[in-house]
Amino acid sequence: MPKPNERKICPFTLLRKAVVFPVEKIPLILQGNEAISAVNEALKGDGQLVLIFQKNAENSPIGTIVKIFQFWQLGPSIIGVTVEGTKRIKILRVFSEKNINKAEFEIIPEEKEEITTELEALSRSVFDQFKRLIQLEGTLPWAVIGEIQKEYVPPEKIGDIVSAAIRIDFPDKIKLLEEPDVKKRLEFLNKKLAEELDIIEAERRIQREVRRKLTKEQKEIILREQMRAIEKELGIYEEEKEYADLEKKIIQAKMPKAVEERALKELHRLRTMTVFSAEAPFIRTYLDWLIELPWSAKSKTKLELKKAKEVLDEDHYGLEKAKERVLEYLAVQKLTKGKGGGTILCFVGPPGTGKTSVGQSIARALDRKFVRISLGGIRDEAEIRGHRRTYVGALPGRIIQGMKNAGVKNPVFMMDEIDKIGADFRGDPSAALLEALDPQQNKAFSDHYIEAPFDLSEVFFITTANILDPIPPALRDRMEVIEFPGYTDEEKFHIAKKFLIPRVLSANGLTVSLLQIEDAAIRKIIHKYTREAGVRNLERELSEIARKVAKRIAEEKAKKKIIVDESNIFDFLGPEKFLITMAEAKDEIGIATGLAWTPVGGDIILIETMIVPGKGTLTLTGQLGDVMQESAKAALSYVRSKSRELNFNPNFYAKSDIHIHVPAGAIPKDGPSAGIAIAAALVSALKKKPIKKEVGLTGEITLTGKVLEIGGVKEKVLAAHRAGVEMVVLPKDNEKNLTDIPEEIRKKLDFRFVKHMDEVLKIALK
Repeated sequence: MPKPNERKICPFTLLRKAVVFPVEKIPLILQGNEAISAVNEALKGDGQLVLIFQKNAENSPIGTIVKIFQFWQLGPSIIGVTVEGTKRIKILRVFSEKNINKAEFEIIPEEKEEITTELEALSRSVFDQFKRLIQLEGTLPWAVIGEIQKEYVPPEKIGDIVSAAIRIDFPDKIKLLEEPDVKKRLEFLNKKLAEELDIIEAERRIQREVRRKLTKEQKEIILREQMRAIEKELGIYEEEKEYADLEKKIIQAKMPKAVEERALKELHRLRTMTVFSAEAPFIRTYLDWLIELPWSAKSKTKLELKKAKEVLDEDHYGLEKAKERVLEYLAVQKLTKGKGGGTILCFVGPPGTGKTSVGQSIARALDRKFVRISLGGIRDEAEIRGHRRTYVGALPGRIIQGMKNAGVKNPVFMMDEIDKIGADFRGDPSAALLEALDPQQNKAFSDHYIEAPFDLSEVFFITTANILDPIPPALRDRMEVIEFPGYTDEEKFHIAKKFLIPRVLSANGLTVSLLQIEDAAIRKIIHKYTREAGVRNLERELSEIARKVAKRIAEEKAKKKIIVDESNIFDFLGPEKFLITMAEAKDEIGIATGLAWTPVGGDIILIETMIVPGKGTLTLTGQLGDVMQESAKAALSYVRSKSRELNFNPNFYAKSDIHIHVPAGAIPKDGPSAGIAIAAALVSALKKKPIKKEVGLTGEITLTGKVLEIGGVKEKVLAAHRAGVEMVVLPKDNEKNLTDIPEEIRKKLDFRFVKHMDEVLKIALK
């Protein structure tokens, strides 16, 4: 340690929110590379470090030299140190040497003042008040624990001990450090301690007053506890009544033996808990769930096939395959007297084709409760299996919640949008569904919240999806898929007459005496204002007519029944949305009519081909997927190989650029079934012969010109019919799919089945 007034240089660091006094031992957290460098430099020497204190962006001229006792690394640029202040110092200058902050300083000599009676009294007053403050607060400051235990402490040290230990503002601490006069330091501290003691005494008085004045709620708690004690002595303790009721309900729920024992054990735990236990409400909620689940309650199913058929026909027009499957299920249940295994149906089809409403009709036909949940967008496995009871706010999964809402163990349980389940770090909900939807496993479905096996084997599960591809194969394997391909125009007409118009009239406050929509108008709406697989847009168009009529009636502009027919439909729906069908279009060179499958049903696509002078470049546009691009390349190779048979220049490719475009470029398109349409468009462009626009082409092509089987035949044929296509060219291997197409459609379309591209060209080219 340098002598007073002797100059010395040591590394330094800045403190902005803390002051370290001589004799004070304290841990510090230092941040930044500069501070770390200064500490490392100090540890290389004698462990002495200068602390400079900064207030209002200015450095105090008085600092403290400290000794480093401990050092530990907290992070890349954070360290912890334990230091002990030794002396006040006067900062002469600061500078940086080799990227290390250093300070030149000199020790401030402690002036040995004569210990007068007044100074001794002031010193004792400060020390006594400080000890009293420690007794009132009940804590002894660690920083000065060693100094305060000494028998005698000089006045100058008392000032530093108390300054380090009491709660005062940062500017006041700087002021005490900079004050050279011991007497002035003690006077300042004496005043501060007196103020702090007054504050603590006032707090104590307030607390005593608060304890003396019990609130109304506290009094009620005490009185209620006294009342409960009296009731307990009299044998009418209310909680015991409640527990007895719970026990009775547990027995009446007719749970499996193991579950009942678990419930009674949880009830025993609840009885032994105090009223104010935090766990009590969670146990009570758990018991309520166990009691309310339908462990044994069943709907008495009436297995009457005739009635079921009547209900299904009454609620839905068409959908014969789905209806037939339900009647088969009923027949099996009747023959096995209800012991037939559970079945899981999966209704797959475009939106608006009646998947959900068929499920409701099935429940009505079976005389069972109907429960529906939507799985769209679920990403958390706990939504299916529930949360464990260790979590706050835990609940059972959607399946157990649905069973509770049904109130019976054999409802019709519909899970909508099973193809729209997601998966992320919280698990895969589709994997959690495997147990629930497997007839061999769901006799003991395990929910994380219930923690007991629940029998789902008697539930009639129905799932719905728009497309099958996103459903994992393992889950798809557990379900029987029934396709809803879409409605024909004739089916839409009957659905509108029987179901949609009555529903629309009722929803808009109208009756048949106020609004009548003619059959011709309905057919025109189907043909010219909608083009869809389902009937949702058809219902929207009918609703728009009903709203406009309702407005006229409400404004008293209509004084008689309004009849909507072909002549005035423009007044209600505006211009036609689909003006041109294939039957009305012209035959053009290089443009073929292809048939496509989409998640919302079938559709037609126009494939355009243009050949211009160039260098043999093939350009494909219209957002074509990889498979469709490969089909285009295969079609081009086939056409090049057939140049002599088709009578055009074999070198056409070397001197021409070929551009194949499928309109509606904003919509991604993929699949192999456009192969023959692309090849036909190429041949048409090369031979300058137009393609018959009323011919719809679908089929996969090989390099040798073979036409291979494709999927989605029914959807594509229905789309062709809606668009006015007269002839449909299909692969020979798809002839077996003709039975899926309604008879009235088969009669209106001319089907041609082909094995080779040569046959396609003979049919399609004029």
